[in-house]
Amino acid sequence: MPAEYRAWQCSDVLHGARLDRVLVEQVPEFSRSYLSQLVSAGAVRVGGMTVRKPSAKIRAGDVGTIELRPTPQSRAFQPEAMRLDIVFEDDHLVVINKPAGLVVHPAPGNWSGTLLNGLLARDPACHDLPRAGIVHRLDKDTSGLMVVARSRLAMEALVRMISAREVHRQYVALAHRAWHGPAAREVHAPIGRDPRNRLRMAAVDLDKNGGKPASTLIELLQNAEQGCWVLCTLRTGRTHQIRVHLSSIGHPLVADAVYGGAPAAGLQRQALHAFRLAFRHPVTRDPVEFHAPLPEDLRSALQLWGLRYNEMHCPVGRVDGQSATADLTGKRGVHGP
Repeated sequence: MPAEYRAWQCSDVLHGARLDRVLVEQVPEFSRSYLSQLVSAGAVRVGGMTVRKPSAKIRAGDVGTIELRPTPQSRAFQPEAMRLDIVFEDDHLVVINKPAGLVVHPAPGNWSGTLLNGLLARDPACHDLPRAGIVHRLDKDTSGLMVVARSRLAMEALVRMISAREVHRQYVALAHRAWHGPAAREVHAPIGRDPRNRLRMAAVDLDKNGGKPASTLIELLQNAEQGCWVLCTLRTGRTHQIRVHLSSIGHPLVADAVYGGAPAAGLQRQALHAFRLAFRHPVTRDPVEFHAPLPEDLRSALQLWGLRYNEMHCPVGRVDGQSATADLTGKRGVHGP
């Protein structure tokens, strides 16, 4: 975009005020915090001199210019070409195998380079949909399957289905500490903002803190001396649910520093992979099921801990009355009628 310059002059009322405060009066459509960023970036001149300190004192009668640049937020919903691993696509939806490290939706700190930007570049249909058709998310460092709508009809139906728990999502995870006790454990623990750290979530007591009920079925697949390889089935879909629930029972995810994990087995990202997605097609109502192979970093981690991923099959329950078994040998499954 071409640069826009605006002239300004300090009024008598603001004599001795900070530069960023003066600019707020002159350019009210921008926030003070963003104007401060423009000052620090060298976009503001006072009396012909560039000033980079938002706290600089300005005198009545001082004149200057400011170069108005687009905010990161205004650039967030822009197409950005990127390579996406497409598992399935039709006129109404697309299923994507998201790599670890890819942010799903623009947010502070990640205003560009997100999955949303890639979708906008790839598919013109996404431009007419809220959030480019994104109906659910995976954390930045979680890999695996996501379904994205390509039509308004599909988006509205998928949102209803997710709310009604008709979209079945299963994950595999590598967690610290060897598993003890029953091979299957249903974790019922409400999740809300951690009262001691509002930047993370926690299992909370609803009598004392805000939160929502959450339930995860956790099943042991294989055990190692250093930790365990587990299958997680979401009963609800709360923020960071699997990460919080595994941590709450003493098995934080490998490399999940936020919830008590630490790098291990060569992993620097949280060891969580959304390997199975099953639901009825939002338009045709046919049952569909998708599997994503294990990423190479998880394969290597399992080998380092002596776990035999190439011999593993996990039962994954039933979808609409049909039994299914997921093969974790790395084969991709796309099943429909």
